[in-house]
Amino acid sequence: MFEVKIKRLPGNEDIPIPRKMSQLASGFDLVAAVSEPVSIFPGEWKLIPTGFYLEMPAQLEAQIRPRSGLALKKGITTLNSPGTIDADYRGEIGVILINHGKETFIVNRGDRIAQMVFQHVPEIRFTETEQISETDRGKGGFGHTGI
Repeated sequence: MFEVKIKRLPGNEDIPIPRKMSQLASGFDLVAAVSEPVSIFPGEWKLIPTGFYLEMPAQLEAQIRPRSGLALKKGITTLNSPGTIDADYRGEIGVILINHGKETFIVNRGDRIAQMVFQHVPEIRFTETEQISETDRGKGGFGHTGI
């Protein structure tokens, strides 16, 4: 188990810390810490504050992902998905929401807007070489096996 420290920004005592909404959920729901309702028009995106900072061990990264219900029902998703929060970041956690829907989307204080999933970050050592092994796939990329 990893310990992740969380610090609320002043004035956000009413905002719940991230939490899982079911026992086996992998993501922790994040809520909006906006001071007043924020309108996101179709095709527009905005940075939505969450009201907290994180401190996590070097072995972790936090990924910000969309909520499937918002995506399906409203066309709302996260613009850079998944968004990465590195272990050495100490600023406020923010969520970039984009409206792919047909109607203006209103973000209210306390609305669940995204989820945060933690991933283990392995230590990697690159070894420079003159040759790499061959595979059946080879250089095939982007749709090489069909659509």
